Amino acid sequence: MTPSGNWIELTNDNWMHTWEFILRLLTAAVLGAFIGFERQWRQKNAGLKTNTLVSLGAAAYILISVSLTGKSSDPTQIAAHIVSGIGFLGAGVIMRHGFTVMGLNTAATIWCSAAVGSLAGFGLYVEATITAIIIFASHVILRPLELKISKTSTFKSEDAIFRYELILKTNKEVENHMRVLLMQELGNEEDLMLRSLKSGDDVESEVNTIITAEIISSEKQDRTIEKIVSRLTIEKDVYEVSWVLNSSPL
Repeated sequence: MTPSGNWIELTNDNWMHTWEFILRLLTAAVLGAFIGFERQWRQKNAGLKTNTLVSLGAAAYILISVSLTGKSSDPTQIAAHIVSGIGFLGAGVIMRHGFTVMGLNTAATIWCSAAVGSLAGFGLYVEATITAIIIFASHVILRPLELKISKTSTFKSEDAIFRYELILKTNKEVENHMRVLLMQELGNEEDLMLRSLKSGDDVESEVNTIITAEIISSEKQDRTIEKIVSRLTIEKDVYEVSWVLNSSPL
């Protein structure tokens, strides 16, 4: 059954048809950029350009169907194919690193941007704008709420991941020794996994270096980290050792 109503039709007048076509594309692009701005601000993989292109592309495919078929077929078939195509695109940004699955929020945002673009392509300007605002608000409002709930919750999830950052300031001459010692200490703990280990110059002293280790665990390991820090503190030419538990939602 073919849907009816002006909301999916473009006028037969060529001049008005062109302007309506442009308006729908611009609406999709602006709303996609609106969603992508927040993602770009937080330095996510799919930012301003990606969300804009996804929204614009979805609107363009809808307009292709509406322009070529009119009432002769169902343009919602194109929308269904857009959903499938965006699913493959979203799967490409989901990555797994050890215990952690990353990119789920990014994939969901891309999916939502396609929905906004589709609404704009159908000429549903108000609905597309409302959807984009809600998507933007979800990221802005729910992220701090999510972090607050995670910090205050006493419920232990089997999928919980704890991320520790250990920072060690030492002399450059013993840098390699300290890196090896740190890896040995972590290797003695079965519940800790070293995710990254990097060194950088100390801006306060040319002869010192700062070693930063990112450590992950499926359980909270504050006491174990404290023990490792205590062990490293007594080493010669180690000037400062500190650690912090970072919250990073999947």
